[in-house]
Formats: sequence, structure tokens, C-alpha cells
Amino acid sequence: MAELKIMTKPAGYIEDHRVLDTRQFKIAVRRLADSLGYGTDRSPFVGSGIDYVQSRTYEPGDAVKTIDWRITARTGKPHVKQYETPRRVPVWLLVDTSASMTIGMGKTNKYETAVFLAGGIALSSLDRMSPVGVLGVGERRLRVPPTLARPQIMGWLHQLRRFEFGERTRLSAELSQLSAQLPERSLIFVLSDLHDADAVAMLKRVAARHETVVLQLRDPASRPMPGTGFLRAKEAETGRAFISHRHSAPDLMHEDLRRAGVDHLLIDVDVPYVGRLRQFLFSRGQLGRGGR
Repeated sequence: MAELKIMTKPAGYIEDHRVLDTRQFKIAVRRLADSLGYGTDRSPFVGSGIDYVQSRTYEPGDAVKTIDWRITARTGKPHVKQYETPRRVPVWLLVDTSASMTIGMGKTNKYETAVFLAGGIALSSLDRMSPVGVLGVGERRLRVPPTLARPQIMGWLHQLRRFEFGERTRLSAELSQLSAQLPERSLIFVLSDLHDADAVAMLKRVAARHETVVLQLRDPASRPMPGTGFLRAKEAETGRAFISHRHSAPDLMHEDLRRAGVDHLLIDVDVPYVGRLRQFLFSRGQLGRGGR
């Protein structure tokens, strides 16, 4: 059984972007899952499910797409890649439940979007028989081991729809602990605004052992303003003051993560994002990131 912290009188409650009841929420998440998996023979984001073993000399009948072009060019003789039997890749969804995720100026905040996306990704993963686990990376205790049980997945999803405003982020600490405990290579999805100062460094470390995907949520108030130089602000959870430069954060973070092998997508919650997300996930599958 998963250990869930149930709040009898939650400070806030999401009804799928504030308006959908439980049944409508399930339908909306199902539609998102179908959209993310549309037109793909295998999951575009749960990894290829195969591990490269070795290359051998080409034999008549071998598929052209398996040719190892690098070794073929080096030896002058056609070689093909061999892989292990397909396997299920466990998927972990790390959802940031901290205070900064619930604060925003748009109709939909970062936390609502993260929960919605987590549901779509979870159901799409289950459709392809990849077990799904969830971990809250705020202060509440929420950890569900990977499972193929759809009712259990929907159970934690509805628990996540309840939120508090006072949680601090524990993203880097939870990432470190989870990575050390996982017995096999897994796919880790992080849905967060990355307000944890140590998050980027930890993400780069985790990516050395696991497939790591970051969906960074951004509120309209956090977007750089044209013509501004430095911005003085205060962190919602800790009250810590900081100064940000309009040229520094998103682009530099993206390149830093990309060089470390972390797939990163910045999602503005007030702008349509499903199409971009679908293309992003599909591109991961086409590149065969699961076989790294």
C-alpha cells in the first residue's frame, strides 16, 4: 500500500484547472494520454526498452536499420547492432508539490498543470505496459512504487489534486535518495518549476544513471520582460531574496542540462503546450534515448 498524506480540509483543491469534476477530470487526462501517444507504435518517452549488447558482421536478411554505421565505416565491412530482449522500463513521476508551484497570475497555475501532465504521462505509460511510480518532492509524504494497477494510479492522481500552500521544495534531496535506491535503470520525469537551488546539479548527476526528463513549468509572471536588466524578487517558500538577469535563466539552464544528457522542456502554463510536448516526447523516442 502506498503511504499517502490525506488532508481532510485542504487549503486548495484542483478540479482540473478549477472547473472539472472527478469524472470529467478522468476524461480530460485520458484524452491527454491518447494525444501524447497518438501515431506511435511504442511509447515516445518510456525508453526503447532495449539495451545495446554488441555488433556483429552483417548477414543476408538482417534489417538495414540495424546497421552499425560507425563500425562499418571503420572496418570496411557491414556490421549490425545486437540488442537484448525488450524489457519494461519503470517510469517515475516526480511532482513538485511546493508552495511556489501554487502561486501564479494566470488562470491555471504550475501545480495544476503538473498534476494534469503527470496523469496523462502515467496513463500513456500504462498503455505500453510500463509500470509507473510517483514521488512528491515537496514536504508531504507521497510515494507510490511502480505499478501497472490503473486504479492505484488514479488514486494518487486524485490525492495530488489536493494541495497546501506552505510546502518547501525537496526536489534535489528526493532525487538523490531515489536515484540511489533504484535497482535498475529507470525513466525519471520531473515536473517542477526548478526553484530548488541544487536541482540542476543533482539532475545532471542522476542523468548519468537514469533517463531523465524535466518538464519545467513557468508562470507568466516569471517570463523575462523585454528591456529589463536585473530583477529583484523573493522566493515564495523561503522568503529568500534573489536577483535574476533576463538573459540568464532559461536558455543557459536548458543548454547546461542538455549537455549532461537531461531532456528539458520549458512549458509556459498560459500558452497551449500539448502539441509541443507531444513533439518533444516523440523526438526522444525517435532518437532512441532509451537505448543510451
